[in-house]
Amino acid sequence: MNVAYLLEDTPLSTRTRIVLAQADALVARGHRVRIVTAGLPVTWRSSRAEWVYVDDLGMYDRGDDGAVLDASFVAENYAIVDDDVFRARTPRENGPPRVLLCGASQNAANAIDDGYGAAAHARWFHRKLELVRVSPHMPSREEPLDSVQEFHVALTTSEMRRLMHSCDVVIAPAHAEAGFDIIAAEALASGIPLVMSATPSHLAFDPSDDFAQFAPDDNAVELGERLIDLLSDEALRARLRARGREVAEQFRSSAVAERLERALG
Repeated sequence: MNVAYLLEDTPLSTRTRIVLAQADALVARGHRVRIVTAGLPVTWRSSRAEWVYVDDLGMYDRGDDGAVLDASFVAENYAIVDDDVFRARTPRENGPPRVLLCGASQNAANAIDDGYGAAAHARWFHRKLELVRVSPHMPSREEPLDSVQEFHVALTTSEMRRLMHSCDVVIAPAHAEAGFDIIAAEALASGIPLVMSATPSHLAFDPSDDFAQFAPDDNAVELGERLIDLLSDEALRARLRARGREVAEQFRSSAVAERLERALG
């Protein structure tokens, strides 16, 4: 099958990451894949697809492409996690635990302030933790950087994988309008227990809500309470690691590629 993805731009984003991972999964199964873009070359991730650079996507001649895919649609409906993110085992926990909070604070849907609030709430009740922040952008002036032990900007996919695998818990705040959360999916695949906002996107990961600690949207205190519960309960962390890996199997490259092949006929 000859497949072309139409990708308007190539920022370090969930959409771009998913498209590149899908393309690689299809190439691995013997398909010819082109990524057609009006954006710049990607430097933060390698890809096995053929890149086609155009001034305007409307000018692209599909030629012998059997399927031309809209990047936004497939990214939202066929989410995928790179195979090297998955781990069968989790290393010994850190002391104090490393708690990961990802996303651009400049995007209100990410609810990063709720993540900061959750960490502050846990610390108020004497829970020691190291807060690790990751963002595609430099921190905004409003971020309380004095509460952060590490701040990483614009990591490559391999750097992000190594950093995530060094952490013990992931906080995944979000507001109801937020789309698919690739970081939460990668945490599940990594066997890292999650504290999440109960948004439609997060709850859609699985019919059961037993794979993470959930708190109401826009409620930093409840998010912090769930974080305290997780940090206080070793058995709960172990259960969520195992359950999270089960849920993450739907995002494995082979499973996603099979679903795409069936959809494309």
